[in-house]
Amino acid sequence: MNTAQDVSPQLGPWLEQFNGLLARLQAAGYKATAIGAREALAGLTAQFVPPGPAVAWVNDELIDGDDYAVPVRIYHPQPEAALPVLLYLHGGGHTAGSVSVYDPICRRLAEACRHVVVSVEYRLAPENPYPAGVLDACAAARGVFAALERRGLAFERRLSIGGDSAGAALSASVCGLLQEEIALHRQVLIYPSVDYTMSFPSMEANGSGYFLNTSRIAWYFDNYFQHGEDRAAASPLNMPVSAAMPATLLVSAGFDPLRDEAFAYERKLREAGAACEHLHLPDMIHAFLNMESMVPDACRQTYRRIGDFLKA
Repeated sequence: MNTAQDVSPQLGPWLEQFNGLLARLQAAGYKATAIGAREALAGLTAQFVPPGPAVAWVNDELIDGDDYAVPVRIYHPQPEAALPVLLYLHGGGHTAGSVSVYDPICRRLAEACRHVVVSVEYRLAPENPYPAGVLDACAAARGVFAALERRGLAFERRLSIGGDSAGAALSASVCGLLQEEIALHRQVLIYPSVDYTMSFPSMEANGSGYFLNTSRIAWYFDNYFQHGEDRAAASPLNMPVSAAMPATLLVSAGFDPLRDEAFAYERKLREAGAACEHLHLPDMIHAFLNMESMVPDACRQTYRRIGDFLKA
């Protein structure tokens, strides 16, 4: 699956610096905490993702859930037009990330796909472990049209869903759990985390030295699953799928520990008769959209492919 001889030369020097810094921190007694994870992702994105393009209408809203009002941010690039809707779930290992951190990425998505983008501030672990994030994502999918109506916005009642990393896990979970309840149009999964058992070979092959390490993934999952849940059953990869699943675009990276999960999920969708496209970038690493200024061509290619897929 990985046809590149090495990781992109645009990332190599930065990875060398990052790995050196990580080694020094660990030697000095570094301990992973939610504080550090959140600051690290926010800092990385702020450093390497320039501010997003102007969007005509941007405001926050709440979507009612069973026990929690889910905050969202709405990006409408053309308020006078009834555009289709993309519900977006940010990455961050179920522990980090936020609507604010992902603001420039969601602005790029709104511009690329000409959709009303609704970015979801779902609850994070360890304060809110599984299944809080899944419940929030499902509530957002069920209630997004009502939220847009309350705002008096023009929109087309055609809903797609997407996310990156842990957000892609939530997106795929929504599709698996609600496939018979909500008619989702399309799904976009960017370097998705769909197997909580960490059982695929790329976990070992790419598990150290390429930004996202398997030890960090295990820490994220331990934050998320705190009550002895069946992690295999909670994995989107193991949820029932059918031809009723929305057409899916997968984006994967060759030097990502999660690489093999994307290919496995693609096989599962195709075997079920669901439509699936796959953009594989063999010399990229996990979270490259959060590193745009280092790999601008890969990011432009990804946004363009997402836009083409959602507008098709």
